[in-house]
Amino acid sequence: MDVVQKITLVIEPSLEAMGYNVVLIKLSEGVRRKTLMVMAERSDEQAMSFNDCTEISRTISALLDVDDPIQGEYDLEVCSPGLDRPLTKPVDFVKYAGYEIKCETFVPIEGRKRFRGILGGMQDNDIMLDMPEGQAKLSFGNIRSAKLIMTDELIATIMKKPGGKADGKKEEKKNTYQGPKKKKKA
Repeated sequence: MDVVQKITLVIEPSLEAMGYNVVLIKLSEGVRRKTLMVMAERSDEQAMSFNDCTEISRTISALLDVDDPIQGEYDLEVCSPGLDRPLTKPVDFVKYAGYEIKCETFVPIEGRKRFRGILGGMQDNDIMLDMPEGQAKLSFGNIRSAKLIMTDELIATIMKKPGGKADGKKEEKKNTYQGPKKKKKA
């Protein structure tokens, strides 16, 4: 089990109990120190606020003070997924069916790794993608990365949701809270 999987096991149950879903956890090496980025969303589909990010950050800090699989110092960053959110779980590919996405596979399919088209949902463990050149069937296990493409249709849908901005602006700012610097106990 790698470090990100261990972190997920430590923090996900508490965040779910608080009403949040973990979208993505990424640990990256910086020049001076590591950064642990946790992307989360509210399970009630309300827009994430700065206060939500702060609450999540404080909870994660407390949990990782007790059970921290990260060696050395690191910065904790908590953010919302934004409009062009990553699609990381099978449920995401069902929920966002009908929207334009781009994705990349681990293993090439018919000589290509990058795909862009309208998400047709999932059949069994396959992601269905309608592209101008035809339909593609991509195995979920072969997806390296996938994300929504910001389109007028996506923006209009988000504006209609509770907590969505109704001012017609197409700009989307991610709420991000960078918590206190974490130091590994000696």
